[in-house]
Amino acid sequence: MSELFFRRHRRLRSSASVRSMVRETHLHTEDLIYPIFVVEGKQVRNEVPSMPGVFHLSLDLLNDEVNEVVDLGIPAIIVFGVPNEKDDVGSSAYHDHGIVQKAIRQIKEVHPDLTVIADTCLCQFTDHGHCGVIEEGKILNDPTLDLLAKTAVSQAEAGADIIAPSNMMDGFVAAIRHGLDEAGYHDVPIMSYAVKYASSYYGPFRDAAHSSPKFGDRKTYQMDPANRLEALREAESDMNEGADFLIVKPALSYLDIIREVKDFSGFPIVAYNVSGEYSMIKAAAQNGWIDEKSIVLETLTSMKRAGADLILTYFAKDVVRWLNEK
Repeated sequence: MSELFFRRHRRLRSSASVRSMVRETHLHTEDLIYPIFVVEGKQVRNEVPSMPGVFHLSLDLLNDEVNEVVDLGIPAIIVFGVPNEKDDVGSSAYHDHGIVQKAIRQIKEVHPDLTVIADTCLCQFTDHGHCGVIEEGKILNDPTLDLLAKTAVSQAEAGADIIAPSNMMDGFVAAIRHGLDEAGYHDVPIMSYAVKYASSYYGPFRDAAHSSPKFGDRKTYQMDPANRLEALREAESDMNEGADFLIVKPALSYLDIIREVKDFSGFPIVAYNVSGEYSMIKAAAQNGWIDEKSIVLETLTSMKRAGADLILTYFAKDVVRWLNEK
């Protein structure tokens, strides 16, 4: 043995203190964005059946949830709206009295320093569940852009700090940037769902947002999970059209895409730790098969290591509590 030469990597793993000193990737409270689902009505606090710990909240109960987020130090939330009434063009998405607009005004009145991100899409608001205008069973790209721009402007008028369009229409960032600028909202950034795959991991979210398509699927506008180079083309288009952040969705099965988009763009990258990823961990933890805390922290750390600057996650509140235990 005395004649062997090899490197002793274990020296840097010898104790918790040493491991902490050389740790390369860190997860912080400031990295997290917490999603909130707001609904019409009063005294509504209904747990989403497929997403334990995630609730539909009416406006009269919203402040308690937001107060908790602020008290934990989470810097940003994203607001998803679930309206009572839907139509074929999702008009309640861009009304000034829409559920998202009302929620944003209420949140900013109580917590003006909290960063409020508005999800900008139509699927929750259309009676067919698709993210755009329908004609003879086809999702029309260009007519949808006008409605997305109207939605973004109405959300900015309500006080949204960041607009997050998630529809994957071609040109959606350009249309929204033009609409915001024309309305005088030059300084409102766009957090684009630039790389959004047609994923099976979205099932629980569609339960939460009541947004399942009534016919067909979303494969004509969301990306094929088999494609890598297409993600770079999509990201480049959004960068050129005026995006300020780029979201990769889902995150866990697309860590390679997060890294490539980060290296390619240099933009702030947001990993969306989606509902299916959340619910699988929750289900396994409830069955005693895994340790939820350690699995979640490892999972989110992998997203940071892959290149994400921010993580949009339903685990955000729990993560902050776990981080504060250290």
